[in-house]
Amino acid sequence: MRKLRRLTEAEVIAEFLRGEFFQKEYDADRDQFASLVQHPNLTDARENEVRRILLFRRRDTMWWELPDDRQWWEIDFEPEDVEQVSVFPRAHWRKIARGNFRALDVAARIRQLKDTEPDEFIKKISDICSNLSTDLPQGMIILLGIDEERPVTLLEGNHRFMAALLAGGPQHLRNARMVAVFSPQMEKCCWYKTSLLTLARCLKNRIKHHWDRDTDLARLLAATAGTDDLGAFAGNTRPAKSK
Repeated sequence: MRKLRRLTEAEVIAEFLRGEFFQKEYDADRDQFASLVQHPNLTDARENEVRRILLFRRRDTMWWELPDDRQWWEIDFEPEDVEQVSVFPRAHWRKIARGNFRALDVAARIRQLKDTEPDEFIKKISDICSNLSTDLPQGMIILLGIDEERPVTLLEGNHRFMAALLAGGPQHLRNARMVAVFSPQMEKCCWYKTSLLTLARCLKNRIKHHWDRDTDLARLLAATAGTDDLGAFAGNTRPAKSK
């Protein structure tokens, strides 16, 4: 694994949101913000803030757990780097992994289940496999790690990464953008390393941000109305996430 280019968080958020914008959370105002999402101006601070708030409708709890000193990097991911990768230790992956989240071992488990106990989750990964040979962009794969030399955990793109392994290897992700977020403090993040301490930190963050987060898009746009053309968006917005 090799660092290629340092990324700004605004750049990561813009691409992440573009890949999420089909979700139901954006149904009411997709047309209103389509241009801002599909054609981002990363030099505009207000645009960047709007995209951050929009993304946090779905991804706020994920972002809270990332260390403050994080750095985002575009990386060169070689086939042998797969040895260092683990899947996201949450949701359906816990059932599949049975305590062993190493990506290669999870892929082997999925192959077994595909033949013996296929379900909707396995079918979803199989469907992704069949689409890997197309030339369509595959979005970002995001990895969490301390640095490029040590093990990493998939934060985003678990299904696509597993589908690539089932199809023959990570070379099938040639149309994906490989991104890593590195921090010396990453072991404090429960998405990277699950323990009683990291889970306690996660709970503390959820309580804290439930009360102090600023996710009101209407308030932001109303405060900046009258400059450029973002003020036109202020009439039909809603909080990024209802409580």
